[in-house]
Amino acid sequence: MQEIRILLADDHSVMRSGLRVLLERQPGFRVIAEAADGRETVDMAEAHLPDVLVVDIAMPRLNGIDAVREITGKHPKIAVIILSMHSDEGYVLRALKAGARGYLLKDSPEADLIGAIRAVHDGKAFFSPAISKMLAEDYLRHLRQRGGEDTYELLTAREREVLHMLAEGRSNKEVASILNLSLYTVETHRSNILQKLNLKGTPELILYAVRKGVIS
Repeated sequence: MQEIRILLADDHSVMRSGLRVLLERQPGFRVIAEAADGRETVDMAEAHLPDVLVVDIAMPRLNGIDAVREITGKHPKIAVIILSMHSDEGYVLRALKAGARGYLLKDSPEADLIGAIRAVHDGKAFFSPAISKMLAEDYLRHLRQRGGEDTYELLTAREREVLHMLAEGRSNKEVASILNLSLYTVETHRSNILQKLNLKGTPELILYAVRKGVIS
């Protein structure tokens, strides 16, 4: 089993200690460093190049989302999970745009964090079930208020298949290989999906997929 090297970032030492104990009980997990603020998080990520970063949003010196943006800008292979008390859609979208692959609430069950670490390490997205539920309910509420149609129905069966794979975190090249399509065809499908759903990029695509229940 490949070892997953983890950096923990939270300004509460009790929270970090609890997470360390939990994670180091898991086979194949190793916490290699801790950080108590955003700037230290960037420094520790640079020094240790972890496989996975688990980071809070509200931290001194530099907030978690800005720290993630700086880290993933230099080291995109570092998989990031936001672990936060904030559950509104704005925070989730900002986190995704910064480069996070997972978003969990701090009151999530321990199993969710363990599953999230394994998922993002494999290149997939992962969201707290409470986040997924909130986003889905918010999406339905907006549909009712607007009295509009569900744009998902505009997608072809193939476009829905491509949407699912892209939302899981797969690259265009991976999707092309799995579906036995050319890279150009997948890129065309992706462009059509974004246009039909009025989305501006991969972060919004992932958020849409969670709201629709396409991925959990």
